[in-house]
Amino acid sequence: MAAAATSCGPRAGAPGCVVAAAGKDSVTSFQRRGPRASGPDGGCRRLASIAGTRPSVRNGQLLVSTGLPALDQLLGGGLAVGTLLLIEEDKYNIYSPLLFKYFLAEGIINGHTLLVASAKEDPAEILQELPAPLLNDNCKKEVDEDVCSHKTPESNIKMKIAWRYQLLPKMEVGPISSSIFGHYYDASKRIPQELIEASKWHGFFLPEKISSTLSVESCSLTHGYRSLLHFIQNIICEEGFDGSNPQKKEKNVLRIGIQNLGSPLWGDDICCTENCNNSQSLTKFLYVLRGLLRTSLSACIITVPTHLIQNKAVIARVTNLSDTVVGLESFIGSERETNPLYQEYHGLIHVRQIPRLNNLIGDVSDVKDLAFKLRRKLFTIETPHFFHPSAPTQVLRTKMKKTLLSNS
Repeated sequence: MAAAATSCGPRAGAPGCVVAAAGKDSVTSFQRRGPRASGPDGGCRRLASIAGTRPSVRNGQLLVSTGLPALDQLLGGGLAVGTLLLIEEDKYNIYSPLLFKYFLAEGIINGHTLLVASAKEDPAEILQELPAPLLNDNCKKEVDEDVCSHKTPESNIKMKIAWRYQLLPKMEVGPISSSIFGHYYDASKRIPQELIEASKWHGFFLPEKISSTLSVESCSLTHGYRSLLHFIQNIICEEGFDGSNPQKKEKNVLRIGIQNLGSPLWGDDICCTENCNNSQSLTKFLYVLRGLLRTSLSACIITVPTHLIQNKAVIARVTNLSDTVVGLESFIGSERETNPLYQEYHGLIHVRQIPRLNNLIGDVSDVKDLAFKLRRKLFTIETPHFFHPSAPTQVLRTKMKKTLLSNS
């Protein structure tokens, strides 16, 4: 008596299943039923592939690059789609605009749609100042030359650091040939004009949106915040980023960049006094904005001058309403600027919060003691040596000697 059995499990009718047929006088043979599924429509349902994205190895969340691979590494692989990244501006607002522009430049390279909002600069002018990508074969060579040109004699001395720093993961300084997620940029050059012209972007310049006759509404949001929320909502709905109206072309990601949010230029007074009249305006804006992000294929980066906000309770609420919070602390104008221990770096970067996505508890960044430096071409993030007292005295004495000689 012949017998036949399938080894497909509960989905026996799916393409690619293997059928095992056992005969009385024949050995077991395996045959493939139907062609192998090779496209997105074959087999099980798959997530549509979007340029410049990849799934997280931790929770499967779709990620986009921030434009700075070292920062992607700190955030667990990149910025999750549907989340908000808050950049706490440095005191003189020198380095935070660089992270803002890296995020936008990465969107142009990957063909993402941009939405740039500012109350200070025209979005068209911001796009003209984006850094140039390093895409050619000489990318690795240019990065190596930039790193070598900024090496100091002290950096050639082998340092004995604490064991916990030896076990930390190394930060990516230069491009890796096997990685196609995230790009490196030359801060000394501007992005080619043809790339800007070929990109799709929307600009929101607050001075152009302010009407001479403003109607007084019973709403705690300032006029600038209300106008920006309506603008973002219209773009998300009209272009189908929320899934309600299918996009005519292949799926894409909307990258939203908002500059200097919370400053007086937006009509907010949280930076002017501790007991401000619109203390809830910024927090309500972030609450509504995060709701729009959660229901759409979009990712947002905002820069906030938290060092100017007088009320610390407002800072805490803003942090809680953000998914990812990264703070920049510049050495300019501080005692560390002339301290020989810090002369190799331009400031510190603090990873204050990373998102809680599909987890019962929040993830904690592996590395928190980090410093950054702006070389001629690259903005790099490194693990500094000066956080632990076990640094060799030979290096410290050399730096102190050089400082004394330069001041004499």
